[in-house]
This record gives sequence, C-alpha cells and structure tokens, in this order.
Amino acid sequence: MTTDDLNESPWTLQDALIALMVSTSVSDARVRTLELLSIQRVVDHLPIFASYDADRMTIISQTVFDILEDEDGLDALFGLVRAAMPEKFNETAYALCCDVAAADGLLREGELRFLEEIRYELFIDRLAGAAIERGARARHQKA
Repeated sequence: MTTDDLNESPWTLQDALIALMVSTSVSDARVRTLELLSIQRVVDHLPIFASYDADRMTIISQTVFDILEDEDGLDALFGLVRAAMPEKFNETAYALCCDVAAADGLLREGELRFLEEIRYELFIDRLAGAAIERGARARHQKA
C-alpha cells in the first residue's frame, strides 16, 4: 500500500455531499419526506451535481446507513467525506446540510448536535457557520 492509496476515496465529491445530507436527515432518528425532497432538489438543480449519476444516491444512502450502525461509524463517515471532498467545499457541504435540517421547518436536538459535529469536523468558522445557518433559516421560513 502506498501513501496515495491512503488518500484515495471510493467516493466522489458529490457522493460525499450526499452522504452528509443523508446523515443529517438521519441524525434525529427519522428520515422525513421533506428532507428527502430537499436532497433530491439539490441534486436536480445545483451545478455541482450536473454530471452526477443520480442512481448513485441509493447506493450512497445505504452505505451511510450501514456505516452509522457501527460504533465508530461517525468517525468512519467523516473520514470518507474528508478523503473525497476538497476543503474548499466544506462551507458548501455545511450549507447543504443546514438546508436539509431546516427543510421540515423544525430543527430537532439530534439535528442540532449533528450540525455542530459537522462544523467541528469540517473546520467551519463560528461566524461563517452562523451566517450559513441564518441563510437556511431564512430560506425555510414558514408564513
């Protein structure tokens, strides 16, 4: 095994983003329809997913479920994400996760803890994180 083998990831950047969004949805122990629709909308409309094979979403989602069943699953998940995702996309990933968490109009304790974990693992600055969170809250505000 070479050093390059250690840095390679079986995931693409898009896979990593989807894995984070799916894990955000799962973080409160329930996957809600509005959260899934939010993920689908992101994949269908954002330029970063323009050439992404949407059929991979099912595979990545199942992989996330399997990983999170393990005791050290969260560490493994973030390891895969960091290996696949250049740092310049950390704030993008956090913004997408905030949108998924806010999609149903209510942030639950598990989601809040998971978002905090994402901020820590992806080195999201506190001020940048607050701005991203405020933007998500504004986009998902109900009348």
